[in-house]
Amino acid sequence: MNHTILTNTEFFQRITGNECQGLSSAYNSFVAKVIEHCHTDADMKHIAIALMYAEIELQFHQVSDDGEMSVYIRKALAFVKKMQRHLSAVATQVPPLNPSNHKPESAYRWTGSFVELVEIIYALDEMRCINDGENAINELTTFFGNLFGLEIKDNICYNAYADMKRRKNDSRTYFLDKLSQRLNLRMQRDDERERMRR
Repeated sequence: MNHTILTNTEFFQRITGNECQGLSSAYNSFVAKVIEHCHTDADMKHIAIALMYAEIELQFHQVSDDGEMSVYIRKALAFVKKMQRHLSAVATQVPPLNPSNHKPESAYRWTGSFVELVEIIYALDEMRCINDGENAINELTTFFGNLFGLEIKDNICYNAYADMKRRKNDSRTYFLDKLSQRLNLRMQRDDERERMRR
């Protein structure tokens, strides 16, 4: 696996050589390369490593002023980070149960991403909402797996949690934040409908 696949590009050559000519075109080609790499490489580890390497190289790239080159470097860094979050949210899906297990099929399916489910499991564990927090994470994971008819292996759950901890935003609980925001918006809409009926 070539971890420099995203840094061996014209864009990186131009910012390393401090060449502003053709920077816009080189930036667009870099973005296209990131998208192509993320959608054609079947191994998520390869994608993650290449994106992390590009992120670090962009973060520590020295620019003498706050001109055009600095703007393109910040844009490229922001795009790499957004792509990392996007892949983290949508690429890790939970495999279905093995039919040989002969477990009854659940009437409910988890249709969010696996990482979103892991956020909920760890939050409930931290709040001690189930059995006063007496269950281990792997027991909660098994419970939710049975509830939704999923087979969730311990190492996959922990790896998803480790990915969450590596998030760079002020809040690393993207799904829980979205849940809170959406529920508050729903209550505001309900309040508005009730006011209009009066």
